[in-house]
Amino acid sequence: MATGWAQDGAVQDQIDATVKDAVERARSRLSAGPSLSHCADCDAEIPERRRLAIPGVRLCVTCQEAADGKTDTFSGYNRRGSKDSQLR
Repeated sequence: MATGWAQDGAVQDQIDATVKDAVERARSRLSAGPSLSHCADCDAEIPERRRLAIPGVRLCVTCQEAADGKTDTFSGYNRRGSKDSQLR
């Protein structure tokens, strides 16, 4: 495929880098360490089955759902730097 001045494989390199960044971002959000027995936000007891299923759990289901609703969606990073995308 002709891509102008780009080297062979440059598009795939961009895709690979974007996927790698997304994986690293997702891993950084995972909890680590022992699970808590009570929720860090509301102090409700976290069921043992949840603690065993999710290592490092810190929140009860209700508080986790609220926290998940607050997180911003990642729009991605434009590695090509086209003018159109920079103007948005």
